[in-house]
Amino acid sequence: MNKRSVRSLDMSGMAGQRALVRVDYNVPLDEAGCVADAARIEATLPTLRLLLAAGVRPVLLSHLGRPGGHIVPEESLRPVAVALEELLGAPVHFLASTDTELALETSLALREGEVLLLENTRFLPGETANEEALGTRLARLGDFYINDAFGTTHREHASVVGTPAHMEPAVAGLLVEAELKALARVREAPDRPFVVAFGGAKILDKISLIESFLVRAETILIGGAMANTFFAAMGRPTGESLVEHDAVETAASFLARAPERLVLPDDVVVGRPGEDADGSRVVAADAIPANLAAYDIGPKARDRFSAAISGAGTFFWNGPMGWFEVAGYAEGTRAVSRAAVAAAEAGAFTVVGGGDSARAIREAGLADRVSHVSTGGGASLEYLAHGTLPGLEALDDA
Repeated sequence: MNKRSVRSLDMSGMAGQRALVRVDYNVPLDEAGCVADAARIEATLPTLRLLLAAGVRPVLLSHLGRPGGHIVPEESLRPVAVALEELLGAPVHFLASTDTELALETSLALREGEVLLLENTRFLPGETANEEALGTRLARLGDFYINDAFGTTHREHASVVGTPAHMEPAVAGLLVEAELKALARVREAPDRPFVVAFGGAKILDKISLIESFLVRAETILIGGAMANTFFAAMGRPTGESLVEHDAVETAASFLARAPERLVLPDDVVVGRPGEDADGSRVVAADAIPANLAAYDIGPKARDRFSAAISGAGTFFWNGPMGWFEVAGYAEGTRAVSRAAVAAAEAGAFTVVGGGDSARAIREAGLADRVSHVSTGGGASLEYLAHGTLPGLEALDDA
């Protein structure tokens, strides 16, 4: 990693200093307003425990949701503070303010062994615009800066890019360090064969990465809604399936450039549009009925994909193979999860690239049996495609 890590700091003389830590606590809340999935919170605990053990006082910045620069009570970080305190086992104070004099005074009054979590940075109009004045105001809240929010490191926001420009040192946290090491191994030196699986949709969001993998990976497996767009590019019927019509031409170009590397499903599971899986059935991938939609890869595709993954030296996966939230359409995603574990147990380096695929493998209880599960969907894809991120550029060089 060519950026400084918190490990490079001499913690022996830093007791009492305030560490302004950008974390990614953009977590789902349930109907009662409590944290429904604490994985992103848990991922920051090693950095926070390192700081607390050294007598450093952590002041945390995060966003939640997309409030658009306005105060949205339902997207307050207050319930996150409750969950963090329980997981960390240390007092966590929450302040419903972020860049104010009160926030500054509260940060200065924070005692050793305690943590301060400030309110949602996206309540501030200048956050997503990377307003320079906001970056300066936030910089007052700490004596040095740590980015431990890998999932937002691809965003040119004030708390990610603007603030560290005014702080010294500005370093990566342990979570960001671990993410970069894992993704750099996939990007720079994958063991062969290198197998990639893409699911979900949003081909246009992944163009750069797919283009990169077309020349670097031996096999690219395409499932989920993304496969429908490739079917359309091949002139196959797609029925009522989700198709990204503005990406059909792009999919056709990929097929023309590397047909031997792209592997599409042989069969799919179809059902009535927008309904549960009652009455679903398996059809050939080139025979989707006009009144039905493809919601999962079929058994032949599952076997073919699993065989390719299980024999990989390196495996990277982003995006579910179908509508995995519905029980009858989850088997394709489960099959890829199991194959990723089998590959890891056979010695392969296996990385799940955040987002829905990360949630799927966690819900299957298999997240701790692969090499790495990324906390950043878009950030991991952008890093793999370009080798850097705006938030990383803002940190001190190693």
